[in-house]
Amino acid sequence: MCVALLIASEFMPVSLLTPIATDLHATQGMAGQAISVSGLFAVVTSLFIATIASRFDRRHVLLALTVVMLASLLLIASATNFAVFMAARALLGITVGGFWALSTATIMRLVPDAAVPKALGLLYTGNAVAAAFAAPIGSYVGGLIGWRGVFWAMAPFVVVNLIWQWASLPSMPPQAATPVRKVLGLLKRPHVAFAMLGVMLTFAGAFSSFTYFRPFLEATTGVTVTQLSLLLLCLGAAGFLGTYGASMLIGRHLYALMRWLPLALAAVTLAMLAVGHWLWAVGVLMVAWGTLNSAIPVCWSTWLSKGVADEPESGGGLMVAAIQLAIMLGGGLGGLLLDGVSITATFVGSAVLLTAAAGSVGSGERIRPAE
Repeated sequence: MCVALLIASEFMPVSLLTPIATDLHATQGMAGQAISVSGLFAVVTSLFIATIASRFDRRHVLLALTVVMLASLLLIASATNFAVFMAARALLGITVGGFWALSTATIMRLVPDAAVPKALGLLYTGNAVAAAFAAPIGSYVGGLIGWRGVFWAMAPFVVVNLIWQWASLPSMPPQAATPVRKVLGLLKRPHVAFAMLGVMLTFAGAFSSFTYFRPFLEATTGVTVTQLSLLLLCLGAAGFLGTYGASMLIGRHLYALMRWLPLALAAVTLAMLAVGHWLWAVGVLMVAWGTLNSAIPVCWSTWLSKGVADEPESGGGLMVAAIQLAIMLGGGLGGLLLDGVSITATFVGSAVLLTAAAGSVGSGERIRPAE
């Protein structure tokens, strides 16, 4: 439940970009930086949270992070200007970075070793649910009660989640810290350095276009709010297909998938520009986009278990930092191109980054751990 609420909170501005920009007297590109600022604070938090959390009971750390998420939602809903809105998004970034950096290690402390894969699967189900339903529901409900109403409506669910955590989480006493230098020290391994470059280019490319789907669909395709909600629902629901497909193929074709998925995503992104005026064609391509995009995190999570098998917690913190930094930079670049040039430039920039990601992975030898 916490994962679903966290993912929904992080990416809800994507489905509400236009009304947020209008109400807070900002451009759509500026409003898109709401994704970027949360990414910035998530990067910093993910690098330092393991060291800080080691001094406290993990139960209290998780509760505190959930309280910060609640405070962020309340501030967003009541924001009187763009500066307050961005400050609230920064608070959310603290929860995003802290929660994801600690998630795998926390699961390992909550359940027996044999149950860890199943528990992680349950954790990531919250991710899939939010990806499928948060954006379309946010878009539709926002059209009925306004974008602020969407964030007010989420707050009670976070309160329920907080109470549930308080009642169910056991005490998890402090453990030995993971110094930041140990996390960053992994970059001295050549295959890890190339992998972090690949993951950053991949996620930056994806989010430089994804963040601005609403402006594209409204200006180019001419969708109504209802049509927008349905398209976002199709995009999110396709994530279940992509996750399942990647899980089936990943055993034999991990490195091939890591190379070809970004290239396929780049092709679909450019194709959306070519057929942007036809609603049905855009709908088909958004399903394809959602399928491909959702398969990418599955591949990189699997690589992490193989590529940094001896330091999973440090590797997890580094991966979260790389992904969140990429989201920040990708969203920022897409917004600059949208405001300074056009939505076409935003999508082309996305395709260039995704193509570069495929090039950095290559045949997979660069990111394969030494035997």
